[in-house]
Order: sequence, then C-alpha cells, then structure tokens
Amino acid sequence: MQIPPFKGLLAFDAVARLGSISKAAEELNLTVSAVSHQVSNLEAFVDRQLFDRSPRGLTLTIFGERFQRDITGALTLLASAAQNVRSGEVAEVLRIHSVPTFASLWLMPRLPSFRAKHPEIRVQLDASHGEVDFARGETDVDICYGAVRGRDLHVETLFSEEILPLISPSLKSKLNIRSPEDLVDQDLILSELTLVQWPHWFAANGVPVSPGGYSLAFDRTFMVLDAAIQGLGIALDSSKTAEVALRKGELVPVFEDRKGMHVRAHHLVFPRAHAQWDRVMKFANWLREEARKSS
Repeated sequence: MQIPPFKGLLAFDAVARLGSISKAAEELNLTVSAVSHQVSNLEAFVDRQLFDRSPRGLTLTIFGERFQRDITGALTLLASAAQNVRSGEVAEVLRIHSVPTFASLWLMPRLPSFRAKHPEIRVQLDASHGEVDFARGETDVDICYGAVRGRDLHVETLFSEEILPLISPSLKSKLNIRSPEDLVDQDLILSELTLVQWPHWFAANGVPVSPGGYSLAFDRTFMVLDAAIQGLGIALDSSKTAEVALRKGELVPVFEDRKGMHVRAHHLVFPRAHAQWDRVMKFANWLREEARKSS
C-alpha cells in the first residue's frame, strides 16, 4: 500500500478549502513556495493535475474535487483520533455544536435522557454562532439553523418550525388586536436571527405596509422571548424555542388561528465518514426520536 506524502495532503487540503496558496501558507505557517512544492509533489504521486492554474487563481479539477471528497473524511478521522488521545478520555466523547438558542431552550432540557440512555458517552456541547469546519476534527455533529453549506455531508432536517406572533397574556388583554393590520403600530420586538422577519410575515398575511421601526431588537432569541414575557412588546419567533413559555402560559399566540409561517430550519449535519462512529449514530437515533416527539 502506497501512502501519499502527508505534508502534500495537508497542503492540498488547505489550498482546496481556502482557494489560495498564500492563505494556505498562512494557515500552515509555511512559505508560499513550500506549499506549492508540496502540492506539486502530491500531484506527481497521484499522477493527476489536481488544480487548474490561471491568472484568476486556482480551481479544483474533476480529479481534485474527487480527491478532496475522499481525503476529507480520512483527515477528520485522524484529527479526531489525536484529539481523543490529547483529552486523555477513556470514555467516548461526543462533540456537538449547536446555535445557542436551540442548545439552551431545546437540546439542554432533553440531554439528561440521552445521558441516561447512553451513560458510556460523554458530551461536549459548543453553543455558538458561525459555521462549523469539520475538517479541523473538533466537532462530531452539528445542529445548524438555516442553510447548510459543505461537501460530502449527511444533512437531515429534524423538524419544520412555526414562526408566529407571540405575546404575554397580560399585554394581550390590554390590546384590541383582531387582524394582522392591527400589529403594524404596536410595539414589535425584532429577532435579528430568525428566518422569518416581520416584513415577511406582514406580506404573507396580506398587509401592504411594514413597521417603520421596532420597540426592541435582539440578536439572541432567549432575550426576544424574555422581553415578550415581560410585556415589553410582541415577538415573532419559533414555537419550538418558545415551547416552555407557551406551555407555562407565559406567552400565547396573538391570534387564535396562530397565523404562523412554517420553515425547514434545524438540521442534523455531520460528515458522511462520521456515520461509522457508534457515538454519532446513537446520538442521531436519539435526536430523531426526540424531534418526532416534539413535532
């Protein structure tokens, strides 16, 4: 078995991901000429041209695209193996990434049942915004919100999400809201991250005008919901993330028929190579069941 030069693999992977030899050199802490030389050595080894070179930059050839797909999983496995050894953990560690709101309001209350079902698996949860780079070997699975980007990924929609106007019972009793038009001049709370914004909702409900401004705006859903619970305005947000507040009666739909908009929002994502990992499959099966119960 002939193994390609490892330095060449790392150089190729960096150039392919970043689309630039100079950026790859910066990431690898090497000179541009060194990265170029390592890529050339790899091309000589596989006897194929992996990049098309032009004055406009580098693009992968069809051989390069296939090669990148094939090695991404292998590099991820190597990085993960090294991380497991560095951590000194004997038990399996499942590394999950999720956006903060979903992690705190939906996933965290359910994690005890996963731990009870699989006590042999330890969980590391990274709750942050931004895209995950699986090639770094620091994440096993991602629960992402919105569009999914990346190659050779398993992408599975967990559930659709209903975005609807939400209000505290006390504030609702003070207002005479009968139609969507009645909301235009009310104190509306802007959630900067939700997939459906107030102008979209008004347009979908036949209101030709949009609000001129908002009483409050937040970039965290829990703050949007808390402001609505305090009676500071009307929120437009997800029934999934607000399910605890709705169940407790701290928030209620503004309209009896809800007038919600449904979007495919949350997805379970992981590299196809991770499907061979027992911890990933156990988590995926558990998550599917929890999502089904929540639908």
